[in-house]
Amino acid sequence: MHVPDLTHPSLITRRRFGRTLAAAGAALGLPASVVAATNPSVSFAAEAAAWRRHLVERTIPYWLGTVDPTGGYALSDDAVRGRTDPWEKQVVSQARMVWGLALAHRRGLCPGSQACLLAAQHGVLYLRSRMRDPVHGGYYFAVQPDGSPRDPRKLVYGQAFVMYALVEWFRASGDQAALGDAMELYQLLQRRAHDASRGGWTEHFERDWTPLPLRAPNAIVEVAGLKSANTHLHLLEAFTELHSETRDPGVRASLAESIRLNQRHFYPRDASRSAFHFHPDWSPVDDPASAGLSYGHNVEFAWLMIRAEESLGRRPSWGHFHGHLEHCLRRGTDDVRGGIYNRGMRDEPASDTTKVWWAQAEWIAALTDGLRHKPGHAPYVAALRRVLAFMRDHATDARTGIWLDTVAADGTPRSTGLAHSWKTLYHDTRGLLKFVEAFGNV
Repeated sequence: MHVPDLTHPSLITRRRFGRTLAAAGAALGLPASVVAATNPSVSFAAEAAAWRRHLVERTIPYWLGTVDPTGGYALSDDAVRGRTDPWEKQVVSQARMVWGLALAHRRGLCPGSQACLLAAQHGVLYLRSRMRDPVHGGYYFAVQPDGSPRDPRKLVYGQAFVMYALVEWFRASGDQAALGDAMELYQLLQRRAHDASRGGWTEHFERDWTPLPLRAPNAIVEVAGLKSANTHLHLLEAFTELHSETRDPGVRASLAESIRLNQRHFYPRDASRSAFHFHPDWSPVDDPASAGLSYGHNVEFAWLMIRAEESLGRRPSWGHFHGHLEHCLRRGTDDVRGGIYNRGMRDEPASDTTKVWWAQAEWIAALTDGLRHKPGHAPYVAALRRVLAFMRDHATDARTGIWLDTVAADGTPRSTGLAHSWKTLYHDTRGLLKFVEAFGNV
Protein backbone atom coordinates (compact mmCIF):
# COMPACT_ATOMS: atom_id res chain seq x y z
CA MET A 1 0.00 0.00 0.00
CA HIS A 2 1.37 3.42 -0.92
CA VAL A 3 1.72 5.74 2.06
CA PRO A 4 1.79 9.39 0.95
CA ASP A 5 4.64 11.60 2.11
CA LEU A 6 2.72 14.16 4.13
CA THR A 7 5.78 16.43 4.28
CA HIS A 8 5.80 16.76 0.49
CA PRO A 9 6.19 20.47 -0.41
CA SER A 10 2.94 20.50 -2.39
CA LEU A 11 1.01 19.63 0.79
CA ILE A 12 2.58 22.18 3.11
CA THR A 13 0.07 24.88 3.98
CA ARG A 14 1.10 28.32 2.80
CA ARG A 15 -0.05 31.74 3.87
CA ARG A 16 0.20 33.22 0.39
CA PHE A 17 -3.52 32.86 -0.25
CA GLY A 18 -4.37 34.66 3.00
CA ARG A 19 -2.20 37.56 1.91
CA THR A 20 -4.04 37.53 -1.41
CA LEU A 21 -7.31 38.03 0.45
CA ALA A 22 -5.96 41.06 2.25
CA ALA A 23 -4.60 42.46 -1.00
CA ALA A 24 -7.97 41.92 -2.67
CA GLY A 25 -9.67 43.91 0.09
CA ALA A 26 -7.19 46.75 -0.36
CA ALA A 27 -7.64 46.67 -4.14
CA LEU A 28 -11.36 47.08 -3.63
CA GLY A 29 -10.75 50.10 -1.46
CA LEU A 30 -12.32 48.42 1.56
CA PRO A 31 -10.98 49.41 4.98
CA ALA A 32 -10.43 46.57 7.43
CA SER A 33 -13.37 47.72 9.53
CA VAL A 34 -15.67 47.32 6.56
CA VAL A 35 -14.24 43.98 5.51
CA ALA A 36 -14.89 42.65 9.01
CA ALA A 37 -18.42 44.07 9.21
CA THR A 38 -21.30 41.77 10.08
CA ASN A 39 -23.07 42.42 6.78
CA PRO A 40 -21.93 39.35 4.79
CA SER A 41 -22.33 41.12 1.43
CA VAL A 42 -19.55 43.43 2.60
CA SER A 43 -17.50 41.13 4.84
CA PHE A 44 -17.18 38.49 2.11
CA ALA A 45 -16.37 40.93 -0.71
CA ALA A 46 -12.59 40.70 -0.46
CA GLU A 47 -12.68 36.94 -0.09
CA ALA A 48 -14.99 36.63 -3.10
CA ALA A 49 -12.55 38.71 -5.17
CA ALA A 50 -9.66 36.50 -4.11
CA TRP A 51 -11.49 33.26 -4.84
CA ARG A 52 -12.50 34.56 -8.25
CA ARG A 53 -8.87 35.30 -9.00
CA HIS A 54 -8.00 31.82 -7.77
CA LEU A 55 -10.55 30.30 -10.18
CA VAL A 56 -9.25 32.33 -13.11
CA GLU A 57 -5.52 32.01 -12.44
CA ARG A 58 -5.21 28.52 -10.96
CA THR A 59 -8.31 26.33 -11.03
CA ILE A 60 -9.41 26.72 -14.66
CA PRO A 61 -5.87 26.65 -16.13
CA TYR A 62 -5.24 23.41 -14.24
CA TRP A 63 -8.31 21.73 -15.71
CA LEU A 64 -7.54 23.05 -19.18
CA GLY A 65 -4.31 21.12 -18.80
CA THR A 66 -6.25 17.84 -18.64
CA VAL A 67 -7.40 18.08 -22.27
CA ASP A 68 -6.18 14.91 -23.98
CA PRO A 69 -5.21 15.42 -27.64
CA THR A 70 -6.40 11.87 -28.35
CA GLY A 71 -9.90 12.75 -27.11
CA GLY A 72 -11.71 13.79 -23.96
CA TYR A 73 -9.85 14.54 -20.77
CA ALA A 74 -6.99 12.66 -19.06
CA LEU A 75 -7.98 12.67 -15.39
CA SER A 76 -5.29 11.01 -13.30
CA ASP A 77 -3.27 13.29 -11.05
CA ASP A 78 -2.20 13.16 -7.42
CA ALA A 79 -0.61 15.83 -5.24
CA VAL A 80 2.13 13.43 -4.11
CA ARG A 81 2.57 10.95 -6.97
CA GLY A 82 1.95 13.38 -9.82
CA ARG A 83 0.28 12.65 -13.15
CA THR A 84 -0.13 9.15 -14.53
CA ASP A 85 -1.89 7.73 -17.56
CA PRO A 86 -5.61 7.25 -16.90
CA TRP A 87 -6.85 3.66 -16.92
CA GLU A 88 -10.31 4.64 -18.16
CA LYS A 89 -12.43 7.55 -19.31
CA GLN A 90 -15.70 7.51 -17.44
CA VAL A 91 -18.86 9.20 -18.67
CA VAL A 92 -19.56 10.94 -15.36
CA SER A 93 -16.21 12.72 -15.23
CA GLN A 94 -16.04 13.40 -18.97
CA ALA A 95 -19.51 14.98 -18.88
CA ARG A 96 -18.71 16.97 -15.75
CA MET A 97 -15.65 18.40 -17.50
CA VAL A 98 -17.78 19.54 -20.43
CA TRP A 99 -20.27 21.12 -18.04
CA GLY A 100 -17.62 22.90 -15.99
CA LEU A 101 -15.63 24.27 -18.92
CA ALA A 102 -18.78 25.46 -20.69
CA LEU A 103 -19.87 27.20 -17.49
CA ALA A 104 -16.43 28.73 -17.05
CA HIS A 105 -16.69 30.19 -20.55
CA ARG A 106 -20.14 31.63 -19.94
CA ARG A 107 -19.18 33.15 -16.59
CA GLY A 108 -15.99 34.80 -17.79
CA LEU A 109 -13.44 32.56 -16.07
CA CYS A 110 -11.37 32.41 -19.27
CA PRO A 111 -11.07 36.19 -19.74
CA GLY A 112 -10.30 37.28 -23.29
CA SER A 113 -9.93 33.70 -24.48
CA GLN A 114 -11.92 30.96 -26.21
CA ALA A 115 -9.88 28.29 -24.44
CA CYS A 116 -12.69 27.08 -22.20
CA LEU A 117 -15.18 26.96 -25.06
CA LEU A 118 -12.80 25.01 -27.26
CA ALA A 119 -11.93 22.62 -24.44
CA ALA A 120 -15.62 22.00 -23.77
CA GLN A 121 -16.22 21.39 -27.47
CA HIS A 122 -13.39 18.86 -27.40
CA GLY A 123 -15.26 16.95 -24.70
CA VAL A 124 -18.61 17.12 -26.48
CA LEU A 125 -17.06 15.59 -29.59
CA TYR A 126 -15.67 12.78 -27.44
CA LEU A 127 -19.03 12.07 -25.84
CA ARG A 128 -20.66 11.92 -29.26
CA SER A 129 -18.00 9.91 -31.06
CA ARG A 130 -16.74 7.50 -28.37
CA MET A 131 -19.23 7.28 -25.54
CA ARG A 132 -22.61 7.40 -27.27
CA ASP A 133 -23.98 3.94 -28.08
CA PRO A 134 -24.92 3.94 -31.81
CA VAL A 135 -26.96 0.74 -31.45
CA HIS A 136 -28.96 0.93 -28.23
CA GLY A 137 -28.80 4.64 -27.47
CA GLY A 138 -27.55 6.32 -24.34
CA TYR A 139 -23.92 6.57 -23.29
CA TYR A 140 -21.47 3.90 -22.16
CA PHE A 141 -20.40 4.14 -18.54
CA ALA A 142 -16.69 3.95 -19.37
CA VAL A 143 -14.33 3.50 -22.29
CA GLN A 144 -10.68 2.47 -22.51
CA PRO A 145 -8.07 5.21 -22.83
CA ASP A 146 -8.10 4.54 -26.60
CA GLY A 147 -11.86 5.17 -26.74
CA SER A 148 -13.05 1.57 -27.14
CA PRO A 149 -15.87 0.44 -24.83
CA ARG A 150 -14.69 -0.73 -21.42
CA ASP A 151 -17.97 -0.79 -19.49
CA PRO A 152 -20.84 -0.37 -21.97
CA ARG A 153 -23.56 -0.67 -19.34
CA LYS A 154 -26.09 2.13 -18.94
CA LEU A 155 -26.16 3.69 -15.48
CA VAL A 156 -28.79 6.39 -15.12
CA TYR A 157 -26.47 8.36 -12.84
CA GLY A 158 -24.09 8.80 -15.78
CA GLN A 159 -26.88 9.56 -18.27
CA ALA A 160 -28.05 12.39 -15.99
CA PHE A 161 -24.64 14.06 -16.19
CA VAL A 162 -24.60 13.82 -19.97
CA MET A 163 -27.95 15.64 -20.04
CA TYR A 164 -26.61 18.24 -17.64
CA ALA A 165 -23.47 18.78 -19.73
CA LEU A 166 -25.26 19.02 -23.06
CA VAL A 167 -27.59 21.73 -21.77
CA GLU A 168 -24.67 23.80 -20.47
CA TRP A 169 -22.78 23.30 -23.73
CA PHE A 170 -25.84 24.55 -25.60
CA ARG A 171 -25.90 27.65 -23.41
CA ALA A 172 -22.23 28.35 -24.01
CA SER A 173 -22.13 27.61 -27.73
CA GLY A 174 -25.66 27.96 -29.12
CA ASP A 175 -25.34 24.41 -30.50
CA GLN A 176 -29.00 23.47 -31.03
CA ALA A 177 -28.05 19.88 -31.81
CA ALA A 178 -26.77 19.53 -28.25
CA LEU A 179 -30.12 20.55 -26.82
CA GLY A 180 -31.73 18.06 -29.20
CA ASP A 181 -29.35 15.36 -27.96
CA ALA A 182 -30.27 16.17 -24.36
CA MET A 183 -33.99 15.90 -25.15
CA GLU A 184 -33.43 12.65 -27.02
CA LEU A 185 -31.59 11.22 -24.01
CA TYR A 186 -34.37 12.37 -21.67
CA GLN A 187 -36.99 10.64 -23.81
CA LEU A 188 -34.90 7.46 -23.92
CA LEU A 189 -34.67 7.45 -20.12
CA GLN A 190 -38.43 7.91 -19.86
CA ARG A 191 -38.98 4.89 -22.11
CA ARG A 192 -36.36 2.63 -20.58
CA ALA A 193 -35.88 3.68 -16.96
CA HIS A 194 -38.97 5.49 -15.67
CA ASP A 195 -41.08 3.48 -13.24
CA ALA A 196 -44.49 4.67 -14.41
CA SER A 197 -46.48 2.65 -11.89
CA ARG A 198 -44.52 3.40 -8.71
CA GLY A 199 -42.64 6.57 -9.56
CA GLY A 200 -38.95 7.23 -9.83
CA TRP A 201 -36.36 5.68 -12.10
CA THR A 202 -34.65 2.30 -12.35
CA GLU A 203 -30.92 2.96 -12.24
CA HIS A 204 -28.78 0.07 -13.58
CA PHE A 205 -28.93 -1.57 -17.00
CA GLU A 206 -26.94 -3.71 -19.38
CA ARG A 207 -25.87 -2.12 -22.62
CA ASP A 208 -29.19 -3.08 -24.25
CA TRP A 209 -31.21 -1.61 -21.35
CA THR A 210 -31.97 -4.93 -19.71
CA PRO A 211 -32.22 -4.09 -15.97
CA LEU A 212 -29.48 -5.51 -13.76
CA PRO A 213 -30.70 -7.93 -11.06
CA LEU A 214 -30.92 -6.89 -7.42
CA ARG A 215 -27.45 -6.37 -5.92
CA ALA A 216 -25.68 -7.34 -9.13
CA PRO A 217 -21.93 -7.15 -8.45
CA ASN A 218 -19.85 -4.21 -9.59
CA ALA A 219 -22.80 -1.89 -10.18
CA ILE A 220 -20.30 0.99 -9.67
CA VAL A 221 -22.79 3.64 -8.51
CA GLU A 222 -25.05 2.71 -5.58
CA VAL A 223 -26.87 -0.67 -5.41
CA ALA A 224 -28.35 -2.40 -8.45
CA GLY A 225 -32.08 -2.97 -8.19
CA LEU A 226 -32.66 -0.23 -5.60
CA LYS A 227 -33.65 3.41 -6.00
CA SER A 228 -31.00 5.73 -4.62
CA ALA A 229 -30.86 9.24 -3.22
CA ASN A 230 -27.69 9.87 -5.22
CA THR A 231 -29.11 9.12 -8.67
CA HIS A 232 -32.47 10.75 -8.01
CA LEU A 233 -30.73 13.89 -6.79
CA HIS A 234 -28.75 14.21 -10.02
CA LEU A 235 -31.78 13.47 -12.17
CA LEU A 236 -33.47 16.41 -10.43
CA GLU A 237 -30.42 18.53 -11.25
CA ALA A 238 -30.44 17.53 -14.94
CA PHE A 239 -34.21 17.90 -15.33
CA THR A 240 -34.02 21.38 -13.81
CA GLU A 241 -31.58 22.66 -16.40
CA LEU A 242 -33.25 20.87 -19.31
CA HIS A 243 -36.62 22.31 -18.30
CA SER A 244 -35.13 25.79 -17.90
CA GLU A 245 -34.08 25.74 -21.57
CA THR A 246 -36.91 23.79 -23.22
CA ARG A 247 -40.02 24.36 -21.06
CA ASP A 248 -41.06 20.96 -22.36
CA PRO A 249 -44.24 19.68 -20.60
CA GLY A 250 -42.84 16.16 -20.20
CA VAL A 251 -39.62 17.42 -18.64
CA ARG A 252 -41.68 19.68 -16.40
CA ALA A 253 -43.68 16.69 -15.16
CA SER A 254 -40.50 14.68 -14.56
CA LEU A 255 -38.95 17.55 -12.65
CA ALA A 256 -42.06 17.88 -10.47
CA GLU A 257 -41.97 14.14 -9.83
CA SER A 258 -38.31 14.18 -8.89
CA ILE A 259 -38.83 17.05 -6.45
CA ARG A 260 -41.73 15.23 -4.81
CA LEU A 261 -39.91 11.91 -4.48
CA ASN A 262 -36.72 13.44 -3.19
CA GLN A 263 -38.60 15.50 -0.62
CA ARG A 264 -40.77 12.61 0.51
CA HIS A 265 -38.32 9.73 0.59
CA PHE A 266 -34.64 10.56 0.32
CA TYR A 267 -34.35 14.05 1.81
CA PRO A 268 -37.42 14.73 4.00
CA ARG A 269 -37.84 17.99 5.87
CA ASP A 270 -36.64 16.24 9.01
CA ALA A 271 -33.12 15.78 7.68
CA SER A 272 -32.25 13.21 10.34
CA ARG A 273 -34.59 10.80 8.51
CA SER A 274 -32.72 11.05 5.18
CA ALA A 275 -32.11 7.72 3.45
CA PHE A 276 -29.68 6.38 0.88
CA HIS A 277 -31.84 3.64 -0.72
CA PHE A 278 -35.36 2.30 -1.14
CA HIS A 279 -36.74 -0.79 -2.81
CA PRO A 280 -38.50 -0.17 -6.15
CA ASP A 281 -41.88 -0.06 -4.35
CA TRP A 282 -40.50 2.53 -1.89
CA SER A 283 -40.38 0.13 1.03
CA PRO A 284 -37.40 0.72 3.35
CA VAL A 285 -34.07 -1.06 2.91
CA ASP A 286 -32.94 -2.69 6.15
CA ASP A 287 -29.39 -3.56 5.05
CA PRO A 288 -26.94 -1.92 7.51
CA ALA A 289 -24.84 -0.82 4.53
CA SER A 290 -27.71 1.47 3.51
CA ALA A 291 -28.10 3.06 6.94
CA GLY A 292 -27.14 6.63 7.70
CA LEU A 293 -26.98 9.88 5.80
CA SER A 294 -24.52 12.05 3.90
CA TYR A 295 -24.27 15.65 5.07
CA GLY A 296 -22.86 16.71 1.71
CA HIS A 297 -25.73 15.19 -0.25
CA ASN A 298 -28.29 16.65 2.14
CA VAL A 299 -27.11 20.23 1.72
CA GLU A 300 -26.56 19.71 -2.01
CA PHE A 301 -30.18 18.61 -2.30
CA ALA A 302 -31.31 21.62 -0.28
CA TRP A 303 -30.02 24.21 -2.71
CA LEU A 304 -30.76 22.15 -5.84
CA MET A 305 -34.36 21.81 -4.61
CA ILE A 306 -34.70 25.60 -4.41
CA ARG A 307 -33.24 25.94 -7.91
CA ALA A 308 -35.67 23.30 -9.23
CA GLU A 309 -38.71 24.92 -7.64
CA GLU A 310 -37.73 28.31 -8.98
CA SER A 311 -37.42 26.78 -12.45
CA LEU A 312 -41.03 25.62 -12.13
CA GLY A 313 -42.17 29.04 -10.92
CA ARG A 314 -43.12 27.65 -7.51
CA ARG A 315 -42.75 29.20 -4.11
CA PRO A 316 -39.46 27.72 -2.83
CA SER A 317 -39.57 25.32 0.13
CA TRP A 318 -37.31 27.42 2.32
CA GLY A 319 -38.45 25.68 5.50
CA HIS A 320 -37.34 22.34 4.06
CA PHE A 321 -34.08 23.95 2.91
CA HIS A 322 -33.23 25.44 6.29
CA GLY A 323 -34.14 22.16 8.02
CA HIS A 324 -31.27 20.46 6.19
CA LEU A 325 -28.78 23.23 6.83
CA GLU A 326 -29.70 23.44 10.50
CA HIS A 327 -29.32 19.67 10.91
CA CYS A 328 -25.90 19.87 9.28
CA LEU A 329 -24.91 22.75 11.56
CA ARG A 330 -26.06 20.76 14.58
CA ARG A 331 -24.56 17.36 13.76
CA GLY A 332 -22.35 17.48 10.69
CA THR A 333 -20.26 20.62 11.07
CA ASP A 334 -16.85 21.25 12.55
CA ASP A 335 -17.62 24.55 14.25
CA VAL A 336 -14.02 25.04 15.41
CA ARG A 337 -11.93 24.37 12.29
CA GLY A 338 -14.67 24.65 9.68
CA GLY A 339 -16.14 22.38 7.04
CA ILE A 340 -18.60 19.50 7.18
CA TYR A 341 -18.10 15.85 7.94
CA ASN A 342 -18.81 12.96 5.64
CA ARG A 343 -21.52 10.80 7.24
CA GLY A 344 -23.72 10.35 10.27
CA MET A 345 -26.70 8.50 11.67
CA ARG A 346 -30.01 10.32 12.16
CA ASP A 347 -29.63 13.00 14.85
CA GLU A 348 -26.47 11.56 16.39
CA PRO A 349 -22.98 13.08 16.19
CA ALA A 350 -21.16 12.42 12.92
CA SER A 351 -19.82 8.88 12.59
CA ASP A 352 -17.31 9.71 9.82
CA THR A 353 -15.51 13.01 10.42
CA THR A 354 -13.37 13.05 7.29
CA LYS A 355 -13.87 16.06 5.05
CA VAL A 356 -14.31 15.29 1.36
CA TRP A 357 -13.71 18.07 -1.17
CA TRP A 358 -17.10 17.88 -2.90
CA ALA A 359 -19.10 18.08 0.32
CA GLN A 360 -17.28 21.30 1.28
CA ALA A 361 -18.15 22.77 -2.12
CA GLU A 362 -21.83 21.91 -1.69
CA TRP A 363 -21.77 23.38 1.81
CA ILE A 364 -20.44 26.63 0.35
CA ALA A 365 -23.19 26.62 -2.29
CA ALA A 366 -25.93 25.89 0.24
CA LEU A 367 -24.76 28.51 2.73
CA THR A 368 -24.57 31.06 -0.07
CA ASP A 369 -28.21 30.41 -0.93
CA GLY A 370 -29.08 30.38 2.77
CA LEU A 371 -27.71 33.90 3.09
CA ARG A 372 -29.68 34.92 0.02
CA HIS A 373 -32.83 34.03 1.93
CA LYS A 374 -31.62 35.09 5.40
CA PRO A 375 -29.10 37.90 4.83
CA GLY A 376 -26.67 38.26 7.70
CA HIS A 377 -27.87 35.09 9.48
CA ALA A 378 -25.03 34.70 11.97
CA PRO A 379 -24.74 30.85 12.02
CA TYR A 380 -24.54 30.75 8.21
CA VAL A 381 -22.06 33.64 8.06
CA ALA A 382 -19.79 31.95 10.59
CA ALA A 383 -20.01 28.53 8.93
CA LEU A 384 -19.31 29.97 5.49
CA ARG A 385 -16.33 31.92 6.72
CA ARG A 386 -14.92 28.85 8.47
CA VAL A 387 -15.30 26.43 5.55
CA LEU A 388 -13.67 28.85 3.12
CA ALA A 389 -10.75 29.36 5.50
CA PHE A 390 -10.40 25.61 6.11
CA MET A 391 -10.26 24.80 2.42
CA ARG A 392 -7.79 27.61 1.77
CA ASP A 393 -5.48 26.75 4.67
CA HIS A 394 -5.72 22.96 5.00
CA ALA A 395 -7.09 21.32 1.86
CA THR A 396 -5.58 23.17 -1.11
CA ASP A 397 -2.59 21.71 -2.92
CA ALA A 398 0.00 24.49 -2.98
CA ARG A 399 1.55 23.35 -6.26
CA THR A 400 -1.64 23.37 -8.33
CA GLY A 401 -4.21 25.28 -6.30
CA ILE A 402 -6.61 22.32 -6.54
CA TRP A 403 -8.46 20.97 -3.51
CA LEU A 404 -7.32 17.61 -2.15
CA ASP A 405 -9.76 14.74 -2.38
CA THR A 406 -10.12 14.03 1.35
CA VAL A 407 -8.59 15.28 4.57
CA ALA A 408 -9.08 14.36 8.22
CA ALA A 409 -11.04 16.67 10.50
CA ASP A 410 -7.81 18.50 11.38
CA GLY A 411 -6.74 18.86 7.75
CA THR A 412 -4.26 15.96 7.62
CA PRO A 413 -4.37 14.57 4.06
CA ARG A 414 -6.14 11.24 3.72
CA SER A 415 -6.46 11.04 -0.08
CA THR A 416 -4.26 13.33 -2.14
CA GLY A 417 -6.05 12.91 -5.46
CA LEU A 418 -6.46 16.03 -7.59
CA ALA A 419 -8.07 14.58 -10.72
CA HIS A 420 -9.54 11.13 -11.29
CA SER A 421 -12.66 9.41 -12.57
CA TRP A 422 -14.73 10.93 -9.75
CA LYS A 423 -12.94 14.24 -9.29
CA THR A 424 -13.16 17.08 -11.77
CA LEU A 425 -13.89 20.81 -11.62
CA TYR A 426 -17.64 20.25 -11.17
CA HIS A 427 -18.31 20.64 -7.44
CA ASP A 428 -15.69 23.15 -6.37
CA THR A 429 -16.00 25.46 -9.36
CA ARG A 430 -19.78 25.48 -9.01
CA GLY A 431 -19.77 26.15 -5.27
CA LEU A 432 -17.09 28.82 -5.42
CA LEU A 433 -18.71 30.52 -8.40
CA LYS A 434 -22.02 30.75 -6.53
CA PHE A 435 -20.18 32.36 -3.64
CA VAL A 436 -18.22 34.73 -5.87
CA GLU A 437 -21.29 35.87 -7.79
CA ALA A 438 -23.32 36.38 -4.62
CA PHE A 439 -20.75 38.44 -2.74
CA GLY A 440 -18.22 39.67 -5.26
CA ASN A 441 -19.92 42.70 -6.78
CA VAL A 442 -20.49 44.88 -3.75
